[in-house]
Amino acid sequence: MLNVFRLSNGRLFQEEIETSAIEQTQVQPVWVDLEAPTREEKEWISARFGVVIPENIVDDDLEESARFYEEDNGELHIRSDFLIEDGETSRNVRVAFILHAGILFSVHAEDLPVFRLLRLRARRIPALIEDAKDVLLKLYDADAEYSADTLEGIYDSLEKVSHRVLKQDVDDHAAGEALTAIAREEDLNGRIRRNVMDTRRALSFMMRSRMLNAEQFEEARQIMRDIDSLDSHTAFLFDKINFLMDATVGFININQNKIIKIFSVASVALLPPTLIASIYGMNFKSMPELDQPWGYPFALCLMVASVAAPFIYFRRKGWLR
Repeated sequence: MLNVFRLSNGRLFQEEIETSAIEQTQVQPVWVDLEAPTREEKEWISARFGVVIPENIVDDDLEESARFYEEDNGELHIRSDFLIEDGETSRNVRVAFILHAGILFSVHAEDLPVFRLLRLRARRIPALIEDAKDVLLKLYDADAEYSADTLEGIYDSLEKVSHRVLKQDVDDHAAGEALTAIAREEDLNGRIRRNVMDTRRALSFMMRSRMLNAEQFEEARQIMRDIDSLDSHTAFLFDKINFLMDATVGFININQNKIIKIFSVASVALLPPTLIASIYGMNFKSMPELDQPWGYPFALCLMVASVAAPFIYFRRKGWLR
């Protein structure tokens, strides 16, 4: 999908480009966004703007040195990861940026919430964007804000898990659900930390390359400060996640110990009647249960009493609770 945006009266507007007439389209955009681009769209970009988009431009196995560099012709190449959090699953999507002749080209495999947020703001807020570098900075700014909003969602989710684990009786089913929720939030928190780290690296490269003017440089510094403020939140969430994980595992161990305690008490209680039965089952020349009419009832009563005595003792000690 090809999305072309131009500036008009300080606002960002999207140009309607028909695929059938893409070769005859003549526009002077500030931002060209390609979502899973086709060969025809790439050829139009190459013919219209002189920018060659490789097939592996958004591959995840690029070397670190290939993520931020500048071509001899002045093209600036940046590879960045953007977060997608859609409830059950979360992932980082690689986006390739090319800054050429005052136009920002972005290539990605799927639609991103940060891009939708910027398009919405740029249409409503006048003078938000002045050139292609402003588009790139605003994307990173929206990415930091999106990460902060996602962190707030993690706070809310962990609060629910904390209420379930610490204020209610936790059986194995509830503990399993809590562990699943904790693992999901831990994975999301780790992806946010990776995302903000990647954004920090991209902004640092832009600031070192001296491509920004004074106002844009100050805006990049402000975004860096916002990102730095997120680090303490992610660190706190990691500690909270570890605490809830340990607490949940502890409740699981308590439930398992209760089961083991039942078997232990049962095995101890059954030892005396087993001993009595083995004694009465020995081959004597004169067997008491045969010589006395009350022999068998006495043996059975003695076995029952030997079982009841340990249970009464354990109950008084509180070991059966």
